[in-house]
Amino acid sequence: MANQTKTFQGRPVIAGSIEKGEAVVSRQGVNTLASFQKSALLRKKSVICSDQNNPDLYQKELSGKVLCLPQTIGSTTGGMVLYTICSLGIAPKAMLFSESIDSLAAAGVILSEVWTDGTIVAVDRLGDTFLEAVRDGALISVRPDGTVTVEG
Repeated sequence: MANQTKTFQGRPVIAGSIEKGEAVVSRQGVNTLASFQKSALLRKKSVICSDQNNPDLYQKELSGKVLCLPQTIGSTTGGMVLYTICSLGIAPKAMLFSESIDSLAAAGVILSEVWTDGTIVAVDRLGDTFLEAVRDGALISVRPDGTVTVEG
């Protein structure tokens, strides 16, 4: 079966360009504190998801990946966790949201953009069909206008 390419249009929250990134997909809300905190506190060189309540992501590498999700959930420290992993250089390349970005994730990606040397590209409102179409390992490209292309 040949690889299929699908294109989705979202709203750029933190605009950026990604030529090719590997998708990691969660079909449920991502708890940023539970997923990223352990690797950040231990000053690991990459993030391995530590949220055992998220079977889609648990024990998968998240650093440098394109994280595809509906929204983030959980602790009000979520934004600071995103800021911290970005400042440590172990953040995902991008966070692509099927729904509107939640306030905690928005705060985290904006703080990261303003106060660190890193960027987490963020696009929201990609729709449920985006999450249905994307699979772990798919190659994703992102344009600054919020256009997301999924290969595979």
